[in-house]
Amino acid sequence: MFNDIGALELVTLVILAVLVFGPDKLPKVIQDVSRFIRKVREFSDNAKEDIRSELGPEFKDFDFEDLNPKKFVRKQLSEHEDDLGLKEIRSSFNLKKEINDVADSVHGKDDPTGASDTPATSLTKSPSGTADLLKKPEKPQQADRPPFDADAT
Repeated sequence: MFNDIGALELVTLVILAVLVFGPDKLPKVIQDVSRFIRKVREFSDNAKEDIRSELGPEFKDFDFEDLNPKKFVRKQLSEHEDDLGLKEIRSSFNLKKEINDVADSVHGKDDPTGASDTPATSLTKSPSGTADLLKKPEKPQQADRPPFDADAT
């Protein structure tokens, strides 16, 4: 219940309680608070039992923690993982390979080896003003290419 309260915070709360209620009334306040917490827990447990009894025998293994959406989805997926074929989908899908293929096609590489059957042509002007045809453009070196960041896209 108090997992995130540290020792210093607990000492601060005790000192604050002593200052607010005083040392003579503090034991009575602690008893009242503990009695209130006990009654709330009893009320909660009784409400859960009433709900379970009203739902009937088909819901006897019903757990109220399953009403948390994250836990519900996680439980449903783990129970039906084999029925959906998720293991096969995960094993057949290689995200890094897909990203590399897309990056290669964007940068003009048609096959993964980088070799192409048809040479790429471009029109460039020579210093004399005439167009040079069928000149291969310079291929950028691997080090010249900026690194591909999958998280940035």
